[in-house]
Amino acid sequence: MAAHEPDVLAVGRVTKAHGTKGELFVWPLTDDAAEVFVEGRVLQCGGEDGVAGEAGTLRVARARGFKRGLLVLFEGIADRDAAERYSGCYLFAPRDVLAPPAEGEVYYHELVGLAVETIAGLHVGTVRQVFEMRPADQLEVVAEDGTCRFVPLMRPIVQEIDLERGRVLIDPPPGLLEL
Repeated sequence: MAAHEPDVLAVGRVTKAHGTKGELFVWPLTDDAAEVFVEGRVLQCGGEDGVAGEAGTLRVARARGFKRGLLVLFEGIADRDAAERYSGCYLFAPRDVLAPPAEGEVYYHELVGLAVETIAGLHVGTVRQVFEMRPADQLEVVAEDGTCRFVPLMRPIVQEIDLERGRVLIDPPPGLLEL
């Protein structure tokens, strides 16, 4: 693991309390929710800026799919009043308990700061943020002059992601970079 890699990764966001027995509706931020939200898994609660420390430690008692998310019951949260305190909380898991990305996959946080170049050699800018959207996730790319562009994170536009060289190689369709 590189020195800049975080020790924990966001795996879910609590949106609201559900019912009267302490369950929380969690929007998963992982493709492996069934592997992450397992009985006994210790997660940390925090905000967009990171974890809240020991006071924010939660242990999964049970989890089940519900609509497009999960209903999760954590140990020690026995009623709706206790559950409501966690609304808006991000849930973080230690990186070392998560499955690594599959071949050809990356964590989105690894894209931030990468240079974006066209296959013709034009430097487009640097990835500032990744937005999860439909039909395709978007790279927010900021040029040196401050111009912001959005590049769909999909083939055939994104030809290569090279973490070692610190770049994303794109083949933009006509007009994409003029938007």
